Amino acid sequence: MAKVMVVDDAAFMRHMLKHILVTGGHEVLCEAANGAEAVEKYKAFRPDLVTMDITMPEMEGIEALQLIRKSDPEAKVIMCSAMGQQRLIVQAIQSGASDFIVKPFQTSRVLEAVTKAMIPL
Repeated sequence: MAKVMVVDDAAFMRHMLKHILVTGGHEVLCEAANGAEAVEKYKAFRPDLVTMDITMPEMEGIEALQLIRKSDPEAKVIMCSAMGQQRLIVQAIQSGASDFIVKPFQTSRVLEAVTKAMIPL
């Protein structure tokens, strides 16, 4: 079981991911609506894993990913993107993202990404 922080500016997307994660046996420690909030909450809650939307107001997901990984190089972050954001996905992986999942979310793919990210290197 992973303790997860869900980051997305859309409340319904956070709710959908939370439902998939909890149903899959994981615990959602906290949620954040933008990258700046995600960086603060990561430091406060220290989740095992973060699901991070790429496109958000205030601070984009990739910048938040970089700041989280700077404070904790072991941080595991799965990026979430809409179709057609391949360039951003490549940038996210280069910035240290563990994996990425594409919206609309497929339960099996989300749980597979979480399981894969939690396997120690």
